[in-house]
Amino acid sequence: MKTSTPGASAGPRFWARVAHLALLPLAAWGCGALWFQFPAGAVGRGAAAAAWGAFSLAVLAWPALAGPGRRGRRAWAAGYALAAITLLGWWHTLQPSNDRLWADDVQRMLQGSVQAGRVRLDNVRNFEWRSDTDYTARWETRNYDLEHLRSVDMILSTWGMPAIAHTLVSFGFDDGRHLVFSVEIRKERTEAFSELGGLFKQFELSVVAADERDIVFVRTGVRGERVFLYPVQMPVPAMRALFLSYVDTANSLHRAPRFYHTLTANCTTLVYRMVRAIVPGLPADYRIVLSGLLPEYLYEHGGLDTSRPLAALRRDADIGERARQAGNTPNFSTDIRQTRPPPP
Repeated sequence: MKTSTPGASAGPRFWARVAHLALLPLAAWGCGALWFQFPAGAVGRGAAAAAWGAFSLAVLAWPALAGPGRRGRRAWAAGYALAAITLLGWWHTLQPSNDRLWADDVQRMLQGSVQAGRVRLDNVRNFEWRSDTDYTARWETRNYDLEHLRSVDMILSTWGMPAIAHTLVSFGFDDGRHLVFSVEIRKERTEAFSELGGLFKQFELSVVAADERDIVFVRTGVRGERVFLYPVQMPVPAMRALFLSYVDTANSLHRAPRFYHTLTANCTTLVYRMVRAIVPGLPADYRIVLSGLLPEYLYEHGGLDTSRPLAALRRDADIGERARQAGNTPNFSTDIRQTRPPPP
């Protein structure tokens, strides 16, 4: 007589539960992919996302819906697997492009050429901003001699949670000029930035090179963001290599567009990869993603002036009010670097 061992069927039941739970990330991802990318209007996108979510919930509940028979369960599983393969296949057909109706501030792509340490940059942005919708657009060709590069500043711009910031890098030359590089979304005219959309191929990636009066003032004086400027401790050869890395990245995106990704291909992670190529062994850290915490990370690794407390560096780094007061003036870069006297 065959006897059963208590719990003998626990193994299959356990793995069935694991399989069910594994569907949750796929269900959530599919809803996001269809909501942001399904080729229909808002109603159509919402309907497609809702249909995928309902189908996923039904499959998760298949033991109750299909009853005890294995055949019914397998039918649900096979149907969902086929739908998931179809969804993933469609997802991989979505390719980045440089040919869209772009917003004015990212309409042109930066390109650069280098010869014997001299860099020519085409499509440097130098807008005069009065509001987010009222501005004078200017795109310029500029030339820089890297022998005259003297400083690198990290600029962090925050608009909500302090731990989340946009990272910009400003290069200073001995003639007083400053050029800012910013890795940004290349949004279309009808689009606005979305952290969630950035996870679902909503935006292409772009490298913007701009005058400080443009890219710093628009964030402080126009959008009301908090902006901090930190001088970075970096050898001059490393400064030059980082400058050229930005140019190489811009040229690469001109040849082969890429999608922006909120977590893996954004304003901070690309800078980290560039710097790590120059300074091997720079450790990965959660503060690379939570870029508002980058000052702590750089301070710990000698990238900021460690002869002063980090709190003092933060106080001097807050340039928001100085930038708003400087406005669109020739001395903008000098004025925002006038540090405040210490408190009594």
